[in-house]
Amino acid sequence: MKTLERQSAAGAGLRDIIRDLRSVNVINAVVAILFSTTGPVAIIVAVGFAGGLTEADIASWIFGGFVIGGLVTIIYSVYYRQPLSFAWTIAGSVLLGTSLDHLSFAEVIGAYWATGILMLLIGLSGGVRKALKYTPMPIVMGMVAGVFLQFGLDVVLAFTEEFWLACMMVAAFVAISAVPSIRKVMPPVVAALAAGVIVVWWTGNIQSVEAEIQWFGIPNLYWPQFSQQAMFELVVPLAITVLVVQNGQGFAVLTAAGHNPPANSMTFACGVGSMLYALFGSVCTCVTGPANAILSSSGEVGKQYTAGVVYGILSTLFGLFAFGATWLILSLPPAFIAILGGLALMPVLLRSFVDAFSSKFQLGALVTMLVTLSDISIWNIGAPFWGLVFGFAISGLLERNDFRSLSGRSLGSG
Repeated sequence: MKTLERQSAAGAGLRDIIRDLRSVNVINAVVAILFSTTGPVAIIVAVGFAGGLTEADIASWIFGGFVIGGLVTIIYSVYYRQPLSFAWTIAGSVLLGTSLDHLSFAEVIGAYWATGILMLLIGLSGGVRKALKYTPMPIVMGMVAGVFLQFGLDVVLAFTEEFWLACMMVAAFVAISAVPSIRKVMPPVVAALAAGVIVVWWTGNIQSVEAEIQWFGIPNLYWPQFSQQAMFELVVPLAITVLVVQNGQGFAVLTAAGHNPPANSMTFACGVGSMLYALFGSVCTCVTGPANAILSSSGEVGKQYTAGVVYGILSTLFGLFAFGATWLILSLPPAFIAILGGLALMPVLLRSFVDAFSSKFQLGALVTMLVTLSDISIWNIGAPFWGLVFGFAISGLLERNDFRSLSGRSLGSG
């Protein structure tokens, strides 16, 4: 445990939190939770139903991700006096879309456990920053672009299914995105959500849900099944996605905001959190980039940890209402979920293309994206894994100079 970072100052007590809490911290926490509970939840529902999961499975997933993630966020924000928010990985969730059609949910959960153990060991090793430094981000982002592209296409295809719904939601998203002063207090995806709800209410386009609304419920507990196919197909892409794509982004935004995120300790927490998440069927834990960026966007740096505490409390409360939230989402048209999820992923999709093709490893990134898009399965192992394999292989053969340049890269680059 010596490799895990210690506190740079004494942890915050209740009196410290009350003394340091400012209105700007509360506002940032509210904006961050609005972002986390709109588009990302729509993505869970879209991936879950595409993979054949039940309403109870999805509600348990939401419960585990928000309740455990919220509690870990509170603990770390108080202990390190920094706004350190944790959640479930969006990129990892999307990866499941290519696996749930041929893997059982128990096998997927077994992969969550294996990924959690791997991250725990990496955190204890103390080599997190070095691992991030020597990982070619463009190749990883090529895989992310290949996986996320379908969600962007779903927004376009929604115009053929629900034209006016798509028009109003996209128009609201664009309008808020075009006004920076409003965008700071209202994420564009929240505006799209509001516009979509108005259109659905006005047209009466509510889906029929058999069960009566249940705001609270007992989440499911899942026992893992460890299969060789799931280990090969999911563990490496999930681990790379969490450690490089998600955590790397989270560490970078926190560092840029003037904080010193404990990379090894947070990776260790992601490992432990992922195993706890898996009990409820939730995908692996990560350090969130967007939420941490919002929490650390304004206010005194030394008091921004209170925004993390408020965010953690709100996250936990939302998770407790997971069953009601799932019921409400399922009563909306499928196109609504597709549009909201796609719009939520637009900034990530754009960033993945920029990071994949703007500098080095371009050929490897292209091969990775194409193989991932192909949705091929070799030895019953899905395309994201093979995208990484072929992308690394091509870059190793044809872009060797790019690998030599990695030694000079800092943690926040890419």
